[in-house]
Amino acid sequence: MKEFHLHLVSDATGETINSVARACVIQFDDVRPIEHFWNLVRTDRQLDLVLEGIRDNHGLVMFTLVDETLRRRLQDFCREMQVPCIPVLDPLINALAAFLGVESQRQPGRQHVLDAEYFSRIDAVDFALSHDDGQSNWDLHEADVVLIGVSRSSKTPTCIYLANRGIKAANIPLVPGSPLPAEVDLLTRPLIVGLTKDPDRLVQIRRNRLKLLNQGEGSSYADPELVRSEVQEARRLFSRRGWPVIDVSRRSIEETAAEIMMLLARRQSANFSPEGKKT
Repeated sequence: MKEFHLHLVSDATGETINSVARACVIQFDDVRPIEHFWNLVRTDRQLDLVLEGIRDNHGLVMFTLVDETLRRRLQDFCREMQVPCIPVLDPLINALAAFLGVESQRQPGRQHVLDAEYFSRIDAVDFALSHDDGQSNWDLHEADVVLIGVSRSSKTPTCIYLANRGIKAANIPLVPGSPLPAEVDLLTRPLIVGLTKDPDRLVQIRRNRLKLLNQGEGSSYADPELVRSEVQEARRLFSRRGWPVIDVSRRSIEETAAEIMMLLARRQSANFSPEGKKT
């Protein structure tokens, strides 16, 4: 395992550069970055601490600084120390500026301003939490997406992820022997998506869940035959209702959410005519 120091320098929360760095590093086998996070770097004094850290631990530097003076100091220092220094967003910002014909504002943290979009995301998170696991069905019609699936099919984390993208998502569990809430039959606005999972993987996950709860594995909740029957019945239900189905067996939460957002986009496009009017 090859280890190396990786300095991530940002003038905001660091979410962007962290995501970019990890997306790049994951492409290399047998390497492990020793990450040094330097967030909210907006003054010379704060940058001094960063430079000291780089001096003590030579390694790759990636940064998202918009202040020209701080950028120049960091790049000059790295050049002297002979360590790579990568301005992560520069190619994209420069390309956008050239395409749009306008200069960027170079203002730190603009993506985190408390605007309408921000409060929409907060509202979506509140909605997801209050409509988790079949709760508060009385206003289910306000959802953008309703996820339906058997227990442990990643409904809750997917809803939370979607909420962080500003999408109001609710989830309803399929419980053997229990009908769906009557409110589901009245829904016209939300996109309803069925989630399913490989029965064998589902059994293992449920057994682990039972262990965490100090319950025996003999429960019908993790019985292989019953779980297989439960999944088959769920698939039949999804087919009868004509709901799109996503198998989450080998998907990450992010991949499942991306598929749902694509379904949402297609649905919204289909609801509008070429002239931009609802059909």
